[in-house]
Amino acid sequence: MPQLRAAAFLLRPLTTADAPAMAAAVRESQATVGKWMSWAHPGYSETEALSWVAICDAGRADGSAHEFGIFRSDGKTFVGVAGLNQFNRLNGFCNLGYWVRESAQRQDAALAAVGALADYAFRQLDQNRVEIVVAEGNLPSLTLAHKAGAVYECLARKRLRLHGEAVSAHMLSLVPGYTPRLA
Repeated sequence: MPQLRAAAFLLRPLTTADAPAMAAAVRESQATVGKWMSWAHPGYSETEALSWVAICDAGRADGSAHEFGIFRSDGKTFVGVAGLNQFNRLNGFCNLGYWVRESAQRQDAALAAVGALADYAFRQLDQNRVEIVVAEGNLPSLTLAHKAGAVYECLARKRLRLHGEAVSAHMLSLVPGYTPRLA
């Protein structure tokens, strides 16, 4: 199982032992993460976190997703989740997503994760392009994508489904040769 070092953080596959910390982080983060991620609801349970870990394991096994927990460098203190998914095998590109628990936001965890995951996508997974899709109005995530070196391409109409509604989203991309701006 790959582990990625990223500044003061470690990205590693989630395990069942991480489920309690992940569930607590989701519940803590309703004002920030919950606003932009439909699955992040106030009653998010350890059972839901365990289900996510199983989905991540299956995605890693079949190559359809490479999801990682973001931890402090000790590998134990849970900060968030980031990953690569929605692979387009024909054209060699994928999506990069991230979320960070409210108490750890603005500490460069997501910035470090974006840099490490983009590097992993290009060097290990042979991707030509990594896309970051940000719901319209999510200024913190949009700012982070810019800070990470992603190039803004467009506002795509009705690109995401958020809390049951189709919403527009900003499309940004990273390509090999970009210089990641790590924390």
